[in-house]
Amino acid sequence: MIIILDFGSQYSELIARRIREINVYSEVVPHTITVEEIEKKYKPKGIILSGGPSSVFKEGTPVCEKAIYSLGIPVLGVCYGMQLMAMQLGGEVVRGDKQEYGKANMFIDDNFDLFEGLWLEMTVWMSHGDHVMRMPTGFARLGHSANCSIASMGNKHERLFGVQFHPEVVHTPRGAEIIKNFVHRICGCKPDWTSKSFIKTALDIINSEVKNSKILCALSGGVDSTTVAALLKRAIGERLLCVFIDQGFMRKGEAERIKKLFTDKFKIDLIHIDASERFYKKIKGVVDPEEKRLRIGEEFIRVFEEKAKELKSEYPFLAQGTLYPDVIESATVGVSKTAVKIKTHHNVGGLPEKMDFKIIEPLNKLFKDEVRKVGLELGVPEEIIFRQPFPGPGLAIRILGEVTPDRVAILQDADVIVMDEIKAAGYYRKLWQAFAVLLPVKTVGVQGDGRTYLNTIALRAVTSEDAMTANWARLPYDLLERISSRIINEVGGINRVVYDISSKPPSTIEWE
Repeated sequence: MIIILDFGSQYSELIARRIREINVYSEVVPHTITVEEIEKKYKPKGIILSGGPSSVFKEGTPVCEKAIYSLGIPVLGVCYGMQLMAMQLGGEVVRGDKQEYGKANMFIDDNFDLFEGLWLEMTVWMSHGDHVMRMPTGFARLGHSANCSIASMGNKHERLFGVQFHPEVVHTPRGAEIIKNFVHRICGCKPDWTSKSFIKTALDIINSEVKNSKILCALSGGVDSTTVAALLKRAIGERLLCVFIDQGFMRKGEAERIKKLFTDKFKIDLIHIDASERFYKKIKGVVDPEEKRLRIGEEFIRVFEEKAKELKSEYPFLAQGTLYPDVIESATVGVSKTAVKIKTHHNVGGLPEKMDFKIIEPLNKLFKDEVRKVGLELGVPEEIIFRQPFPGPGLAIRILGEVTPDRVAILQDADVIVMDEIKAAGYYRKLWQAFAVLLPVKTVGVQGDGRTYLNTIALRAVTSEDAMTANWARLPYDLLERISSRIINEVGGINRVVYDISSKPPSTIEWE
């Protein structure tokens, strides 16, 4: 495996993705990790130092242990990581007269190892103010640009390398080849991390942790929880019991669809609990999105605990479909202390501190596209695998302001129209997500020659690979017009539809 020491870069997780794309396992770890932990816990074949927003000159700037460079393990410093490497090993880093942000042409001075197979000139994505003025002893210049005399450096004998640019982003067109050279050629990693190998390892871990115990699986019907259920079914068989809690915030007709799918097709034991009334009471009057998530997350656990107590057999484990981006955005344990919590995810930060369950999250190191591959390998139907993500708290976080049964009914009707039209136009599989949001905004309209003062629906449609970043979708005007016209004409209480053209970052995909 390859570990990435996170110094707060928004691209740290993207480095991990690029490595996994070439079938080598990678994981983001805090920059505060000790050499002892690296050697005993991870035993990596290579280490990457991520970029970061800090300057090596700033007081309290994040650093790693200098002994990392003496482990005999190849190290690649990216942007800030390269500057830190140079400074810690006796080189000189200076504040640049000119900052360099965006595309630049880098000229390769030595295309052996790190740049093997690349042209002598390539487009790279720069994002730095400081730069390396003097390399540490034993290093040679591997590349330069017009504004950066040392755009890449390397000590081939010690297998220590640095690049001032970001090879992990698409703006560095051949950056993936640089990462591949480091991972395969320099670190000697074999491309054997696949869906099959993940499943084999996951089954071993589950059985080792659970032993002969029974597991309750929190089921929503989406790709994440369904894949978890399929994985657990293979691991423990009849000792698995799936529990679907209908909190009242599901899509229209979703509860019946989920019950039919799991009992008839998957042959998995399923308990359906209609807890909508108690969830509405739990969030009555709540408008803050974080408070909504926390209350819904806690109520989920309480419902599960109550159901477990009713059952004669003991269920000490609760399984969830938590993914790697959920863990990262919630800034939980295992992510660098420099990470910022964007929002609490239902499967992560929404859990109360005191629970009667041990949480098991078999997919919490996977990105969404990796989960889909695992699901297909486990035989999960494509209609589930390629289902668009749906938040754990359901429509409650797509209703800005207070959540009431009337407002949920309005959004459910609008949601049906969005899904129908997106699918009919052939865009469902092309989009990461498409959905409606009910705003706490009323506007004046004219319907039937009369004045109206009704609610507003916002449409959100994005493209993405892993939800870490996303672009707003350029949907055809005629499609947007059909969706808008149908919502206004068919959904009571709506007289205006707007389209969200924000990307992530700076916005998030969901509005709350």
